[in-house]
Amino acid sequence: MTATPFRAGPRVDTTDGVGIATYDLGGEGPPLLLAHATGFHGLVWLPLAAALRHRYHCWAFDSRGHGASDRAPDGNYDWGGFALDVLAVTRALTGAVTGAMTAATGAERPRAVGHSCGGAALLLAEEAEPGTFSALYCYEPVVPIPSGPDAGGGSSVEAPSDNPLAAGARRRREVFESRKAALDNYASKPPFTDFDPAALEAYVEWGFRDLPDATVQLACRREDEARVYEMAWRHHAFQHLDRVACPVALASGGRHAHFGIEVITALAAELRHGGAPVEVHEELGHFGPLERPVEIAGSILRAFDTFDAFDASDSPAVD
Repeated sequence: MTATPFRAGPRVDTTDGVGIATYDLGGEGPPLLLAHATGFHGLVWLPLAAALRHRYHCWAFDSRGHGASDRAPDGNYDWGGFALDVLAVTRALTGAVTGAMTAATGAERPRAVGHSCGGAALLLAEEAEPGTFSALYCYEPVVPIPSGPDAGGGSSVEAPSDNPLAAGARRRREVFESRKAALDNYASKPPFTDFDPAALEAYVEWGFRDLPDATVQLACRREDEARVYEMAWRHHAFQHLDRVACPVALASGGRHAHFGIEVITALAAELRHGGAPVEVHEELGHFGPLERPVEIAGSILRAFDTFDAFDASDSPAVD
């Protein structure tokens, strides 16, 4: 498989005692944190980071229960835990934790990009500690929208008693004869058939653990993934979007989008920073950042350039 340069970053402990693996994906410029979707890991961002390194120093991490990070305590995958993962890594990026990560980034507040669950985790983290980030870009963040007069704790889609995503996760094949066997299997099945080849290779290369009998096992165990899906409808990120203190750009696919234009438009309307950029990629699906990483990298740069231009125009003139 193709090797893409990166360095393992320091392991970071969350406030509830979970060890989180981090990765230095390289680059020049201010820090940019990348948060992955359910079932994946931080190194799937390598192809996208390659298109951002000329502007940003890219960092990624494995959420609890994913990649090389610890599993959640007692199998509790409440999504507030993913926000704790984000905050622990961000504190390291901004200098609250000493070591290699701090030396590489200084004390600048990072920007961040999140996909699916990763996008929701970024919003939840910013809501918990407003001002954590200087800007966010979220591609189809999983943020259920309340509806009706009693929507304080509910969502527009009732939490299913028989969650199809959880059921599918529990049927996933966990063990393969080799990484090549896993790659060949995935490459012939949707949604992986739409993935950029480098993104799919990265997923397989670092998304499996070696077993003593020379077979490989998914690092994100299927029961853990199922529990993440079961908890997806129980967080209240939407209800607290007014706490988000930084500008946020939102994007979605146009093809079979799970949290598409209707949802991201509703999120944009609730954010404190009005006029949040909203971009739809008509040819992409929910896994857009893994389908066309270069295209999404361009979308990220456009969004952040918009924020920079606004900041510049809002600054007082200097004689």
